[in-house]
Amino acid sequence: MVIGLVVLGIVLLLVLILVGIYNSLVRARNQVKNAWAQIDVQLKRRFDLIPNLVETVKGYMKHERETLEAVTKARNLAQQVASSGAGERAKAEGELGAALSRLIAVAEQYPDLKANQNFLALQEELTSTENKISFSRQFYNDSVLKFNNQIQMFPSNMVAGMFGFTAAEFFETKAEEERRAPKVSFT
Repeated sequence: MVIGLVVLGIVLLLVLILVGIYNSLVRARNQVKNAWAQIDVQLKRRFDLIPNLVETVKGYMKHERETLEAVTKARNLAQQVASSGAGERAKAEGELGAALSRLIAVAEQYPDLKANQNFLALQEELTSTENKISFSRQFYNDSVLKFNNQIQMFPSNMVAGMFGFTAAEFFETKAEEERRAPKVSFT
């Protein structure tokens, strides 16, 4: 009788440990999904700002059509890969960020545009949004790291394997333009 109770107690303890590990993995996976959704919110905000910025700049920059088209093209590409994985999405977002940087750099050559209140307000909104995107990416990658560590460490790796948990993909910058230090010129 005593041996039966001890065995039952051990089995019950193992079941409780299994449930605890499983719930912890689900919580971490949901945290990764939430972090990804936060990136989406900020990217949507940026996508909504870009057409307004381009329209404001168009009136001043008649000769910079190429730059404006590059921004529009990069924005459309980023929207097309919105449902893709983190790697493909990071590449498209990197290209969009580079195109926006070129647009802002070209805009610096137009004193009237730099003084335009609409442009200044849009530029400030875009800067704020870029900062929020950066924080969201960092939070996402932190969540991915925690989740991936959990599914790869013992004993939770055994539970992860039994229930089909797979590693999440980091949001990494692959665009060379984003990895280079920006050029600063005061001429």
